[in-house]
Amino acid sequence: MKPTPNPDYGVDAPAVMRNFFLIGSACLLLAIFSRHILHLGPVELNARSFYWPAAFLIGEGFLFLLYVKVGKFRHRDFMLNLRNWRGDEQVLDVGCGRGLLLAGAAKRIAALSGTGHATGIDVWSNVDMGGNSAAATQRNLDLEGISDYCTLLSQPAQTMPFLDASFDVVVSNLCIHNIYDQPTRRQALQQIIRILKPGGIALISDYKLTGEYAKAFSEAGLAVEMKRGSLVTTFPPLKVVIARKSM
Repeated sequence: MKPTPNPDYGVDAPAVMRNFFLIGSACLLLAIFSRHILHLGPVELNARSFYWPAAFLIGEGFLFLLYVKVGKFRHRDFMLNLRNWRGDEQVLDVGCGRGLLLAGAAKRIAALSGTGHATGIDVWSNVDMGGNSAAATQRNLDLEGISDYCTLLSQPAQTMPFLDASFDVVVSNLCIHNIYDQPTRRQALQQIIRILKPGGIALISDYKLTGEYAKAFSEAGLAVEMKRGSLVTTFPPLKVVIARKSM
C-alpha cells in the first residue's frame, strides 16, 4: 500500500536561508584556503578572521532550519493556545501561506465537533514562502482532513471583502511586515480591527514592527498585550501582539 503523503508547509523566506549558508560557507572557505593576509586595496585582512562571520552566518542558517522543521509548529501551538476554543469560532488567517495556522485552527474546531469555520487569505508570494500557492495550501488541508472547515481566498490584507464584525479570531504570522508601505500596512491593520467581532481576539505574530501593530490596535480601543515566542526555536525571534476587542 502506498503511504499517505504528509502535509508540506514549506520553507519560509527560502532565499534568506540559502544566503546564510552560501555566504557563510564562502567565508569559511576563505578562512581555510586563503593566504594568511589578504590585500584589499590599501587594507590588509587576516584571512583567519573570516571564521567569525562564517560561524555566525552558518549558525543563523541552522537556527532558520530549526524554525522551518520544528519551531514554526511549536509557535503555531503557542499562538493558538492563547485562545480558549469553543468550537464555534469564525477564524481568519491573514497571509495563510501554505496553511499552517489555518489548519491548526480548523483542527481545533473539528476536535470539538464544532460549527466554526476557518478562512485563509493570501497573495501566495513565492519570495516569502517556498512553493507557495493556493493549490499547495488546499492539498495540505485535504491531507489534514479538514477541508470542510476551511475556505481559501486570493485576497490582499489591506482590502478584505468581509463584512464588519465577521470573525471571532484573527491570526497572522510573518505576514504584515511584507506590506512595505506604511499607509498600506495601516490599512491592513484597520481591516483586522473592522472585521473582528466584539469580544474577538487578534493574534498577530512577527519579528519586527510589532510595536506599530500594537499602537494601531490600542488607538482603536482594543486591549493589547505582547508575548514573546521561544528565543531558541523561532527565527528570527518572534513576538505575538494580542489584541482584544471589547464587547
